Amino acid sequence: MKKNKKLKIGWVGLGNIGSVMADSLFKAGYQLSVHDIRPAAGEKLVDAGAHWARTPREVAERSDTIVTSLPGPPQVKAVMEGEQGVLSGLHAGCTWIEMSTTDAQEVQRLGAVAEQKGASVLEAPVTGGLTLAKAGGITILVGGKKDVFEAQLPVLQVIGGKILHMGPLGSASVVKVITNLLALGHLIMAGEAFMLGKQAGIDATALLEGIKASSGNSYTIETEMPLVYNGSYDVGWTMALAIKDLGLTMQLARKHSVPLEIGALVEQIFVRAKVQYGEDANSTQAVKLLEDAMNVYLRAPGYEDFR
Repeated sequence: MKKNKKLKIGWVGLGNIGSVMADSLFKAGYQLSVHDIRPAAGEKLVDAGAHWARTPREVAERSDTIVTSLPGPPQVKAVMEGEQGVLSGLHAGCTWIEMSTTDAQEVQRLGAVAEQKGASVLEAPVTGGLTLAKAGGITILVGGKKDVFEAQLPVLQVIGGKILHMGPLGSASVVKVITNLLALGHLIMAGEAFMLGKQAGIDATALLEGIKASSGNSYTIETEMPLVYNGSYDVGWTMALAIKDLGLTMQLARKHSVPLEIGALVEQIFVRAKVQYGEDANSTQAVKLLEDAMNVYLRAPGYEDFR
């Protein structure tokens, strides 16, 4: 299906990744209305020609497809069900795409309300981080009816690289928090492994290249450890968001009676990192806990300009 440039898209939530994805749609020629609780977040898009909507309701009223990209369940609830929320402006025939990382049950609940108003619903959380988002290659995990997925695929293809249909509404939210559990857990293990190599006298660059070529490699090692190496830790994803996602994972585990022993430890390490560095610190600073404890820092030349 070809992209319908006349399709009116509304976007609520212009954070680090949300703003990049909204910009991709605007540059692709879609008519775009945007809203964020921080008006300054939409200035560049509005200056370029996007419409600034005063409320989430106005976004919904003006749009055929409404996308929400928000920090978590409380923000989604407020944007959707507030007095001037998206649900109050939905109209029959439109589609709501929820791109926040949120609770599967909450997506299903809000989705049912939207469908009662005649709207179609998809969830489409993203994974891969800011670097892939800027390159248009971020992975999008989609939950919802297959025909709705196929109808919205041209829009999603502008934003991401791999677009994967996970199943019915709620499925993608489950997969997303599982992927984040793995990524955050591997970040902690990577910090320990790299510290062990450094203290054993292994050259930092050689260590990274050796691990990248081994069975121990991961996306986290390839994209986040270089940010530790350059000392910026600038992953564009906060400690607060990491803890929120780990909390959703543990909530899911309790619901299904799955004992996540290592997952629970990872969550507590990130809670300690938030106490130490603040909720707005980069999630990669969880590695800094070990660095600070040992007064040894994982730095290597040649990574200053990474990202």
